Amino acid sequence: MEHVELEMLKYPVGRFDSNIDITKLTFWIKTIEKFPALIRSKTEGLSPEELAWTYRPQGWSIRQVVHHCTDSHLNSLVRFKWALTEDAPVIKPYKEDQWVLLGDGLEASLETSFAFLKALHKKWVILLRSMTAEDFKRTFVHPSNQHIFSLYEACAMYAWHCNHHFAHIELALKHKGAWKGM
Repeated sequence: MEHVELEMLKYPVGRFDSNIDITKLTFWIKTIEKFPALIRSKTEGLSPEELAWTYRPQGWSIRQVVHHCTDSHLNSLVRFKWALTEDAPVIKPYKEDQWVLLGDGLEASLETSFAFLKALHKKWVILLRSMTAEDFKRTFVHPSNQHIFSLYEACAMYAWHCNHHFAHIELALKHKGAWKGM
């Protein structure tokens, strides 16, 4: 598989661009708000075989992508709360590639993540809509690269994250298990 094709499968909506336009804040919040219903409508009713389809060779299954979004967005909400209540906290990263291999990522019903995502995103959107422009300027530090994220950038990144993984699910469905065994 060519590098360019693999890059397109890994990043079907493109890589996150940190040169953000804060005038898109309302759009990002709407994206985050709509994500649980969108991901549910795309995956609800899929068979166990379909849930095992991946979006690329050695990629995560549809099941793992859905459970990953729950894990990732939970971490994001916590990071927002830390940044809003502490001065530039250093966040705790997690090993997402290992989390998706845990029992809940491999075996749990999607219904578990659907319910969790719905409640989590509702709470998260209430928080986002309550924030002021000054709140969105608050920051946290990611220790792996010492990158300082403003909450504007984090909001943009998680809206991108929703679109990124939704596109992964669409790719997996489009290719109908073509990567099995690869």
